[in-house]
Amino acid sequence: MDATKYEDFRSPARILLGPGPSMVPPRVLRAMAVPMIGHLDPAFLRVMDDVQELLRFVFQTENELTIPVSGTGSAGMEAALSNFIEPGDQVLIAVNGYFSERMVEMAGRYGAQIDRIDRPWGEVFEVEEIRAALKKKKYKFIALVHGATSTGALRTDVAAITEAAHEQGALVILDTVASLGGVPVEVDAWDVDVAFSGTQKGLSCPPGLAPLTVGERARDALRKRKTPVGNWYFDLMMVDKYWGETRTYHHTAPVSLNFALREGLRIIAEEGLEARFARHQEIAEMLWQGLEEMDLVLLMEPKYRLATLTTVQLPSTIDDLNVRTRLREEYNIEIAGGFGPLAGKIWRIGLMGFSCRRENVLRLLSALKEIISSG
Repeated sequence: MDATKYEDFRSPARILLGPGPSMVPPRVLRAMAVPMIGHLDPAFLRVMDDVQELLRFVFQTENELTIPVSGTGSAGMEAALSNFIEPGDQVLIAVNGYFSERMVEMAGRYGAQIDRIDRPWGEVFEVEEIRAALKKKKYKFIALVHGATSTGALRTDVAAITEAAHEQGALVILDTVASLGGVPVEVDAWDVDVAFSGTQKGLSCPPGLAPLTVGERARDALRKRKTPVGNWYFDLMMVDKYWGETRTYHHTAPVSLNFALREGLRIIAEEGLEARFARHQEIAEMLWQGLEEMDLVLLMEPKYRLATLTTVQLPSTIDDLNVRTRLREEYNIEIAGGFGPLAGKIWRIGLMGFSCRRENVLRLLSALKEIISSG
């Protein structure tokens, strides 16, 4: 083995304006570089306490069971679904994008009997559609996406959906991966039973942890399970003992990622939630106006636009891959294309956390004008 051929890796300093990961603040990067300690060290246990308290602040909840699951946002999804499905359970999933499709696939692997209601990607369900679907049978839960990474669609009526679900005795599981830390997520005010997210988007931390919060109604359902949770690693009855008062060993938590998350959440607390949400909305509107001035059409109508992720419809005169490649290679800016039924039809532009800055929008708009005008 010739080790000399492996040179030091030099990461390009990209301006990350895609759907995630977002740019990471220097403070968060420095937090990961502090000396390693054990995951049961008293100093790390204090970090765990801080992370839980700060996550409650960001989720706007008092839920005791609020933790970062070890894994990416999809691990949070897996934990949220696997813990509340026993074989044969009837569940309802609202499907209008890629990650709601992923929830269908995951739920099926745990033996759920799945009913789905569907809308084309980029459309949003009316509350009455969901209310009518919930009345068809006794469901264990309904799962839906708050802010859609694949379409830029935002649900603005979560509280009405939870009310409808609880009237029928169903829990509500909410995907907040693309929304947490950038737009309001009010778990307690909306009476959401389970919400999960990821660290690499609105929280501007590295990928690898999945914030999760579980309300008392859902914890009671968890205690009443008749069968073991189908996933050992994400069994919340076990993981909770590690994050709870007993600190019983379950797995080795990613120590450095938790250092990073603590610092990222501190930054959010310092900025304040209202100021943070206002910043994301203001900068998003600046982007929307700039794109529309270039005669580009946005996929979502204004009331359903997610401030953290904008989707742009592409005219036939624009070569999707060519523009995105030139943005990366000539301007050091990353945005993403669409996938699934929207492949080649949209761009996905993320303004999340540390990436959501006026100068980034100005650079992107200037670069797009130059590339498009040059053909």
